[in-house]
Amino acid sequence: MQSTRRGTGRRPALPLGRGAASARTQACAWAAILGIGLSPAAVGAQETAPVSRELTVPGNPILADGDYYSTDPAPLVADGQLWILTGRDEAASDVNDFIMPEWQLLKTADPASGKWTHYPAIIKPENVFAWAEKARAYAGQIVEGPRAADGRKRYYLYAPVLESDSDAEDKFAIGVAVADSPLGPWRDAHPAGPIISQKVPYPNKIQNIDPTVIVDDDQRVYIYWGTFGQLRGMELARDMITPKAPEQTVTGLTGFFEAPWIMKRKGTYYMLYAGNNAGPKSDCTQAVYYACIAYGSAPSPMGPWTYRGVMLHPVSSTTSHPGAVEFKGQWYLAYHTADAKGGGHFRRSVALDRMEWDDSVVPARIRTVVPTLRPQPPLPPSRNIARAAWATASNDPVPVQFWIKALNNGAVKEAPLPPDMWGSWSPNNPPRQWIEYRWDKPVTIDGSRLWFWNDQPAGSGVGVAPPASWHLEYWNTTGKRGWKTVPRASAYGTTPGAFQDVSFPAITTRCLRAVMDASTDGKTHAALAVQEWEVLAPKPQPIAVRSDNSPPDSCS
Repeated sequence: MQSTRRGTGRRPALPLGRGAASARTQACAWAAILGIGLSPAAVGAQETAPVSRELTVPGNPILADGDYYSTDPAPLVADGQLWILTGRDEAASDVNDFIMPEWQLLKTADPASGKWTHYPAIIKPENVFAWAEKARAYAGQIVEGPRAADGRKRYYLYAPVLESDSDAEDKFAIGVAVADSPLGPWRDAHPAGPIISQKVPYPNKIQNIDPTVIVDDDQRVYIYWGTFGQLRGMELARDMITPKAPEQTVTGLTGFFEAPWIMKRKGTYYMLYAGNNAGPKSDCTQAVYYACIAYGSAPSPMGPWTYRGVMLHPVSSTTSHPGAVEFKGQWYLAYHTADAKGGGHFRRSVALDRMEWDDSVVPARIRTVVPTLRPQPPLPPSRNIARAAWATASNDPVPVQFWIKALNNGAVKEAPLPPDMWGSWSPNNPPRQWIEYRWDKPVTIDGSRLWFWNDQPAGSGVGVAPPASWHLEYWNTTGKRGWKTVPRASAYGTTPGAFQDVSFPAITTRCLRAVMDASTDGKTHAALAVQEWEVLAPKPQPIAVRSDNSPPDSCS
């Protein structure tokens, strides 16, 4: 999950507090840790019983109807059930921000059955952490702690929230809540404040989010956290909150960006994470806004870590967040996508797929997970045949902030991010650029539509502006071969933010280009950007979506 920032002080007798705490505060804190009889109101707790609903779903995403969006999954096994803690995205469709007010839970006895129990509102941070800001419930994890002396189970929620009263440069901090069940009631295990911030237990300058925790076979506890390429790790005491050793910088995980997930299998430690080493030849992602799920392994909890590869390629949401668990002998990967109804980069939905291992190598390799999707109704016939084409551009390789595949993905967004479009921005923009579609076989077409995007007005020589002009060219194979201007085309509009339609007498070709002359102020040229490019056949036909990434033969 990508975010913003937070901090605190240091504890004497109390775990990681902010200086000398009152006797009342210390009593409440230790009561919460030990699970003894102070009322929830005394220690900070969510008191209301969670509401649930029963669902039968035919596949991914688990919550797909758009009523609830779910994100940043953290699976766990408890009481013979598979649970998934998730955040809740509530951003409007035209808002590019993480609006995440609370946590949710999903539960199933058998993922293959499609039967899930959904608890839409488990915890709000302000109802558990008196020191936290409202409605900032980011990617957390629930883990079962070591058994208490009386044999009772206790569950611990590691929660990144914003600290309301802090002068840290970044106010993100990690709190810990405790409960006897994943359903709660949850109470603050450390009412004095967060256990990790820019100020406690050791000063740091990173953004302290995305915690992941493992209780090892020997009952030792380790926590890892971080984002924006910074990953930290630290051992905790058996109380699940007190540092036992200084935090360490974790290295060796190529392309680490955020969302770590620690797990262990057959004596080997694995760290899954969102990777972001972008580039045209990257094994992770071509576009910098997108993330893959990569992983590394280590012989001990604190490393050394060795990069092992990519296990999930970029999905439909720009962010990616893994969580993996073994349940009834089968491993599963939880992740999120933008595949729900009305979904988007800030309206994500959790999916779950089987995760398989290759034990022919040591350490065992995680096989690439292929995302699955619930059955979809067939797309209605359309004149637009662009989705069957392969796209390229004059500025190939496209700058890493853009995404060439956005040109023909069939989506126009209200508030697009750079990877939702093809773009040409560079420090020295040329006067002309083109984008091109190639089909495997010749197609007959008689129209086209482009949706231009801009952040500068026409006539600008900087930023991204609508083109001064544009036209279509097709690859001609009759007579003299070569690129020719589409004859007798209607007017070429350049207004951004709406489809600009052009029609012409039918032609047959295998390749089509949109050639754009850049806006200029007479000194420099602006960049160009196209969110969607449709190519129209004379009559509607079944939609074929290209799945093969290998390009057709070039038209030259």
